[in-house]
Amino acid sequence: MRPVTKNAQLILDIIAHSSEHLTAEQIHMALRENGYRMALATVYNNLAQLYSEGNVRKVCVGGYPDRYDKTTRHDHLVCRVCGKLSDVHFKDLTELLQSQTDEELLSYDLQVSYICPACRRTAQSADTTDL
Repeated sequence: MRPVTKNAQLILDIIAHSSEHLTAEQIHMALRENGYRMALATVYNNLAQLYSEGNVRKVCVGGYPDRYDKTTRHDHLVCRVCGKLSDVHFKDLTELLQSQTDEELLSYDLQVSYICPACRRTAQSADTTDL
């Protein structure tokens, strides 16, 4: 594994201090807001390298841009309506999953679909105005 570059470290710091699941564009904006000038392509290239080396998690949800997250063990709730990601800490399922295959598992990424409270409220409001 190669040493982390200055640019990669700046990106890691933004991800580490965020409670959100940031897109490359959001990371780019955060860098600019903190006075750092880095091309968006450089952000993408560093994220690809950080991901390939296991320093960040990439969270892919169909229809939405990839988002980046800390590598600490956790899972995600994904709103089926708006795509919002929320961290959730389920019991580690590695042993259970490993017992169901002959292949050695390196990791897993559990995404559970649900409808977030904001989208439920919007749907309920629409239902009551249709009466």
